[in-house]
Amino acid sequence: MTAALLGFAAIFALALMRVPLAFAMGLVGFVGIGLTRGWNPALASSAQVVYETGFAYTLSVIPLFILMGNFVARAGLAHELFQAAYAFIGHVRGGLAHATVAACAGFGAICGSSIATAATMSRVAYPSMRKLGYSDELSTGVMAAGGTLGIMIPPSTIMVIYGIITQTNIGKLFAAGVLPGLITALGLMAAIAIITSRDPEHAPPGERASWPERWRALRGIWGVAVLVIVVLGGIYGGFFTATEGAGFGAFGAFLFALFRGRLTPAVLFQVLVESARTTAMLFTLLIAATIFANFVNFTTLPGDLKDWITQMGLSPTMVVVAMMAIYVLLGTVMEELTMVLLTIPLFFPIVTGLGFDPVWFGVLIVMIVQIGLISPPVGMNLFVLNSLLPSVGLGHIFRGCWPFVLVMIAVLGVLIAFPQISLWLPSLVA
Repeated sequence: MTAALLGFAAIFALALMRVPLAFAMGLVGFVGIGLTRGWNPALASSAQVVYETGFAYTLSVIPLFILMGNFVARAGLAHELFQAAYAFIGHVRGGLAHATVAACAGFGAICGSSIATAATMSRVAYPSMRKLGYSDELSTGVMAAGGTLGIMIPPSTIMVIYGIITQTNIGKLFAAGVLPGLITALGLMAAIAIITSRDPEHAPPGERASWPERWRALRGIWGVAVLVIVVLGGIYGGFFTATEGAGFGAFGAFLFALFRGRLTPAVLFQVLVESARTTAMLFTLLIAATIFANFVNFTTLPGDLKDWITQMGLSPTMVVVAMMAIYVLLGTVMEELTMVLLTIPLFFPIVTGLGFDPVWFGVLIVMIVQIGLISPPVGMNLFVLNSLLPSVGLGHIFRGCWPFVLVMIAVLGVLIAFPQISLWLPSLVA
């Protein structure tokens, strides 16, 4: 147990020295195995992790979903989603904000990335909100929070990574994220309604669209509907695996971008480079986290923690609540994916040992990542918006996101109290 605790301390010390966390986890894991098991086992174990990660067929779903998301963003489908949502609800108070959340939910169903969703919506929705007189706090808060729906509503890169690390069925994880994602979107809209009722001049209603205009807007999102039906319908229906679904989705998104004239050779090269860069980053994190997880598993820390929790006499649900509280606090000071990769080897055996469903715990983890993405001072979505909207101060973005952080914490509490919200749809998946 002592060796594992020293390993965690070493990772945080290296992080404070500005060593990238992926390298810190890999280095500490390798040295830890070397000191506890010998250097030859450490070399053999690390080499095996690198080889198996690089050649694992199941991991090919990650670059394919990333590629699909990049093609979707280039195809301009987000603009059609926003226009369709605005045509139906843009005339109510805060209609543009509501439409942004709805568009984020739709875009998340074909993207799988929170950062990509928030970045895309900043280009699609912010000009309209600013033109109509929306406050910067509300505008950026809505885009940052709505962007997080990209990792809860399937397909989700975080769910894929969690599923691979914990050997949990990815198709069931995708199904589990649907209802929590919709509940989160409704919660964000409820927060918008409360904010705009208290401060109506900062979120004026837009023009009411006629029904013919609404139907025309709906026809513009057929591409989104096709991708969602093909990818998610095929996975849930058992017609193909998550990896095959990602391949179909990437190819379909490529065709949409191509036939819309958005895919010049320069843009295609940019998409491929961006996808390769993101994939390399994620694989580096996965390899480092796996090496560190192997080191933790060689120690007695997971078993000792489980025994300690059992002796405390806490109910299993209170144990999970305590874990989530730790995650919320860590999310304010650590990058979210690294936080998850660092702690899953520690918490997952405890959760499954207490008899909880790993699919349900995966949904809680994704919810925690959503909260971390918009929690000051290190929420990734906040800095993405700050870089894309330099005219908006970081302080405005921080203030705008807090109401939505509270909403997501409330949704997290609901998901803990009612596991069936997450588990009902997976029970229907073949």
